[in-house]
Amino acid sequence: MRLDLNSFFDPDLARHVEESRTQNARRGTRRGPSGPAELQEIRAATRASEHSTPIEHDGRRTHVRIFRPDGHPRGVYLHFPGGGFYLGSTPQDDERDQRLADALGIAVVAVDYRLAPENPWPAAPDDAETAARWLVAHAHEHFGTTKLAIGGFSAGATLAVTTLLRLRDHPFTGAVLQFGTYDLSGRTPAGRLIADEYFIQAYAGDAPDRTDPDISPVYGDLRGLPPLLVVVGALDVLLEDNLALASRVVAAGGEVDLRVYPESRHGFTNRDTTIARQARYDVRRWLADRLS
Repeated sequence: MRLDLNSFFDPDLARHVEESRTQNARRGTRRGPSGPAELQEIRAATRASEHSTPIEHDGRRTHVRIFRPDGHPRGVYLHFPGGGFYLGSTPQDDERDQRLADALGIAVVAVDYRLAPENPWPAAPDDAETAARWLVAHAHEHFGTTKLAIGGFSAGATLAVTTLLRLRDHPFTGAVLQFGTYDLSGRTPAGRLIADEYFIQAYAGDAPDRTDPDISPVYGDLRGLPPLLVVVGALDVLLEDNLALASRVVAAGGEVDLRVYPESRHGFTNRDTTIARQARYDVRRWLADRLS
């Protein structure tokens, strides 16, 4: 068996690499805030989403944003937005979630989990678990269906996996993981690549052990997960981390559809390139299959 990175590429995307390369050069290299002051500046310049609904399950309370299609939903997608655990959802996230709901005829439930550093771990996974258990208990009541999928974007993908590890009896038929971070301990080769990022200190700085699977799910017992779609760019600093998670899931007997997109950086599925549009189409098609 021959295995190399190109085996995870769609060969039809090769002709679109130059377009992405040009945009990458124009955008330059971008990183998240380096400390609390820079984080507050970014928050002040970014309008937060105001579309939020309180929910409660088993004495715990959190907030979600619910997007419905026209007509009866064929399923529900529980989605965790990204933002390094410290930025939260934006109106652009609302627009993307509504487009996904309309395109697939599903309901999208996006979780507004508490943000670091004001609310460090385990606040976000607690909120994620609360939303998941609420959905499992009330999906038929609120949406008329019990077909459920789960997923997330960047930090949200991390929360999707930690949620599945907490809900060992989960009913989810699949999980969409877009370029999550799965080792926040800095102890694996992949984790060392981001060990100095401020978001890790903000989110998990006071945790006694950052290899706790509730923080770094690559260390968890990954048996029993639903089928995964793992989406990541070939230029993403988290590429190795995503490959490591995918390989551990496969070694545990799980099913992984790993898709690596050429000349693509972190967060690329939000961009306006042919490769990004293809990745979004791939996500929609995969989700439709899981919720059909």
